Amino acid sequence: MCGEAFPAQARDIKLSTWNLDWLSLKQTGDPALPDDVHGRKPDDFIRLHQYATHLNADIIAFQEVDGPEPAARVFDPQTYQIILSEAPVIQRVGLAVKRPLHVTVNEELSALDVAGPEASHHLRTGLDVTVSDGTEHLRILVVHLKTGCWDQPLTQRKHSCPTLYQQFQILEDWIAERQDEGEPYAVLGDFNRRLTLHDPLMQQIEHDAPVLLTTAGKASPCWGGEYFIDHIMLGNEARSWLIPDSLRIMTYRNDTMPDGLSDHCPVSVRLHLP
Repeated sequence: MCGEAFPAQARDIKLSTWNLDWLSLKQTGDPALPDDVHGRKPDDFIRLHQYATHLNADIIAFQEVDGPEPAARVFDPQTYQIILSEAPVIQRVGLAVKRPLHVTVNEELSALDVAGPEASHHLRTGLDVTVSDGTEHLRILVVHLKTGCWDQPLTQRKHSCPTLYQQFQILEDWIAERQDEGEPYAVLGDFNRRLTLHDPLMQQIEHDAPVLLTTAGKASPCWGGEYFIDHIMLGNEARSWLIPDSLRIMTYRNDTMPDGLSDHCPVSVRLHLP
């Protein structure tokens, strides 16, 4: 998928991540949906599309989307190229990239599904894409990691934590490869972890590669002032592309977690490409 490059003066891009909360065309009662998840109404898609238009990001990493059709109801296909992971799960990760940016799809990071190929319930894989404006390029990894290990110490060996620790090791390996190759990159999505600069999992990543955690030291208005679980990390030259104080969270009118939309708000930063 490709298109013409942006004009030379258009060098700033808005990079976002947005968990769309079980976005599917399946109806309530469908066996593929958990019992406590209700099917979407047509009005839900209309409102989400309006918010996506208002967000107006150039690159949007999204999570929990059940295929290209529901994604296209939120992100206008005439405006965005839509790429999704091939994982055999209903909660897929994807990327909406504004035309005419050029997109190259790399090999999926299937290792994030640490449950293994024979598991009855698969985990979400990582979508690996390179986006270019014709001059500069940015390698992007979209993730949605295991839920339930929000800020427990590394000594926690129960419930979801061992799975999340495995996934972070795979992330470290991917980041180390990008560091060795020297290409600018971003890792973004729903980490299901309240990452801070003092979190041992973040410190493990930074031991191998200097990474800029754009949400560090900030609280999210979407979660009532808690630390973020949706993050945007920048590595290599992309760290210097971040426009200072450009972190933004788009909340929903009248309610930060309205029925029928999402329990996550879009998180965005702006990058200035050299």
